[in-house]
Amino acid sequence: MSTQLTPHFMLEEFTMSQTASRMGLPNDPVGTELDNVRRTAEVMEKVRTILSNKPILISSGYRSPEVNRAVGGSSTSAHMSGLAVDFTCPGFGSPLDICHALEPHMVELGIDQLIWEFTTWVHLGLSAGPPRAMAMTIDGGGTRTGFA
Repeated sequence: MSTQLTPHFMLEEFTMSQTASRMGLPNDPVGTELDNVRRTAEVMEKVRTILSNKPILISSGYRSPEVNRAVGGSSTSAHMSGLAVDFTCPGFGSPLDICHALEPHMVELGIDQLIWEFTTWVHLGLSAGPPRAMAMTIDGGGTRTGFA
């Protein structure tokens, strides 16, 4: 059964996890986490508009604490509260192109963190409190810098 969150995003896109499936781990947001996933999907609708209404491919959204540990995520990851999403938009351009397009809109979108995960994807994180509007690159070695 599919759950439509917004016109272009389904709950299943935000909860799909090969690691969870392979290891038999639960990955279903409830309560506040589910509300946060809805909020993130609403922001992603605005992101899609900024990216010329091109389809967005989500590689990671909500992660239960067990899934987050299994994938080696940060112990403070916004993914666990449903406030983060990793994605690409091939029809728009590279992850760096996406970051450059979104950076001027960080405040209006309420983005806490916009991270170019070096050549691979974009991480967009929201916050339960005031957003920090942090834009950075994380390379393969974990070094954090501004966008190139």
